[in-house]
Amino acid sequence: MVLMLQNCTYCRGTVKKRLMKRDGVMKKVIGFLKKELMLTVAVLAAIISLFITPPSKELFSYIDWRTLGTLFMMLTILEGFKKENIFRPLLLLAGRIRSMVGLSLFLVFSVFFSSMFVTNDISLIIFVPLTIILFRAGDKEKYILPVITMENIAAIRGSLLTPFGSPQNLFIFGKSGVSAWDFICYMSPIWIISGVLLVCFVLFLYRKGIKEQTSFTKPNFAGVWQKDSRFRRISYLIIFVIVLASIVSRMEYWYIVAIFVTAAVFIIDKKLLIKTDYVLLLTFFCFFIFSSSIARNEGISAFLGSIVANNEYIISILLSQVISNVPAGIVLFPFAVNRGALLYGLDSAGLCSLIGSLASVINYRIYVREYPGNGKKFILVFTLISLAFFAIVAVPGYFISLASSL
Repeated sequence: MVLMLQNCTYCRGTVKKRLMKRDGVMKKVIGFLKKELMLTVAVLAAIISLFITPPSKELFSYIDWRTLGTLFMMLTILEGFKKENIFRPLLLLAGRIRSMVGLSLFLVFSVFFSSMFVTNDISLIIFVPLTIILFRAGDKEKYILPVITMENIAAIRGSLLTPFGSPQNLFIFGKSGVSAWDFICYMSPIWIISGVLLVCFVLFLYRKGIKEQTSFTKPNFAGVWQKDSRFRRISYLIIFVIVLASIVSRMEYWYIVAIFVTAAVFIIDKKLLIKTDYVLLLTFFCFFIFSSSIARNEGISAFLGSIVANNEYIISILLSQVISNVPAGIVLFPFAVNRGALLYGLDSAGLCSLIGSLASVINYRIYVREYPGNGKKFILVFTLISLAFFAIVAVPGYFISLASSL
């Protein structure tokens, strides 16, 4: 009898421990999902989409594996850059700028111009961390959110000028059959308008202190280079150039480059592979699942076919808020009559919401990794500034797109 009571007591204790352990795991999962807001949204969207269009083998062929592979390579290399302080020359250069207006313009237009050649998402991956480092060092953290939001706008609007500035540009350029020069001429009006407007936005930000100075009082804000890490710095730079070359050339065998980068980083410093932002990669993967499922649904495709013609500009902006601009471009292109209006809409969609352009999701993720728990604050500031910009450029963009077409 005593033995039976002991066994029951042991069983109750074991069950209680298991329940407590399960509750602890659930609390951690819920806490993680609350912290990673964009991932939570992406996962829910992917699950819902699978009920709209049942999953099949064909689903995975619609996923943009090249973008995921490129993002993995750049995020991994970025961790190497940060660890070995490879951005030191750029930090020192920016540190010589004494005016906050001048520094902000330097950073914003570095993104604006570089995005034309290395794509908007890569430009943000390079310059947003630099902005955070610089503004922290100068005790100007209150400006970080508005400035990186303007950098986000600069990435979206700067990249629209060239055929390879963004995936949607490359896709429509390849389908349109126009020359690169004609493409650039067609996109140049809104590119110029956007550049001028960005200057105005930066000046408005510092309107109460137009002569405000930087104050890099913290010693060695740019860090130092260790002699024993010279090999790693050179190696990461070489790998970075190889990755950029594969992006710009649109190399068909990008996956070979991805394997090479993974192997090289593993040999140089395998700990970097652990630090890579896999949450961002999973977020992108879920968004691709969602957009692929929507694109494959016959009912949705038929509906779009009935409303897209001659409404490309507005429909592309609206649809991009649901599935982002790259998948929206792929879905809408077969139904578009005015391809120029479609492209103008896709290149403006990222100004309306975080989901409008996946480059914005990258910006969000970089910020919340540095400032955990501030995701809602980012979304609020981002939305207010981006929508203000969109409200100004939306109407001119619409009328310019009607004037001529690709």
